[in-house]
Amino acid sequence: MEPIYFIHLTDTHIISPRKGFLFNVDVITKLHLIFDAVKELSIKPQFVVISGDLTHDGDVEDYQFLKELLNEKSSELGIPVFTALGNHDSREVFREGYLSEEPTAEPYYYEKMIGELRLIVLDSQIPGRVGGHIDKGQLDWLASILQTPAPAGTILMFHHPILPTISPRTTLLLNREELATIIEDSDVIGILTGHIHYNSIGEFHGITSLTGAGTGFGFDPTTKDSIRVLDNSGFNFIMVKDRRMMVSPMSIPSTHKEMFRLPIEVSRKISS
Repeated sequence: MEPIYFIHLTDTHIISPRKGFLFNVDVITKLHLIFDAVKELSIKPQFVVISGDLTHDGDVEDYQFLKELLNEKSSELGIPVFTALGNHDSREVFREGYLSEEPTAEPYYYEKMIGELRLIVLDSQIPGRVGGHIDKGQLDWLASILQTPAPAGTILMFHHPILPTISPRTTLLLNREELATIIEDSDVIGILTGHIHYNSIGEFHGITSLTGAGTGFGFDPTTKDSIRVLDNSGFNFIMVKDRRMMVSPMSIPSTHKEMFRLPIEVSRKISS
């Protein structure tokens, strides 16, 4: 079986250009630079995934702009882009602005076959909260889907991480052990998440779990009394071969310098 290559992005935090910059950060240019870097790769990926926080508390205009931007990049690369929702997203507004559907508060989850690889996207959002949880309806659906293995295996994608990191503030998926009982001994070979704005890789019940760096800006995982926001931007180039997921973190030119800090009160709220 030939290797399957794809790109993992996360935490784009896009806002409409009419609104200016987010925290004085040009997140739109950062995303353009990411796609420029992908275009220059000698190995062409077969698809792109984005694991949530597509916009920053966005409205319909923000999602419409993001859709136009991603459609443009998808056309340029000749490959599809698949998205998940994060805590800064709105299910209703996403459906109206990005999907051009009637707005509903139902979780956004689905499966896609890309060649012999299966991608399953889940919705870990708890509306109005920073933390994450995957509801019983999705877990039951996932268990049913996984009864039939995919030839190259299955990749899961959702927003909230499932493994602790070196940061004392990591907000983990609340019911990760419920998820574990479903994916153990299944064909799941990798899990993709976001939320924390830096790369973190480990194993969850024997399955490779990747939390990606944000495309718009980064966080310093070592600060204890604040959130230190950095001029970082990156993505992950992923290869699936022999039913294993292998990850190459990549970055675009950035200063890696501190842009600002959020005080401890905000940090505690974000970590709650």
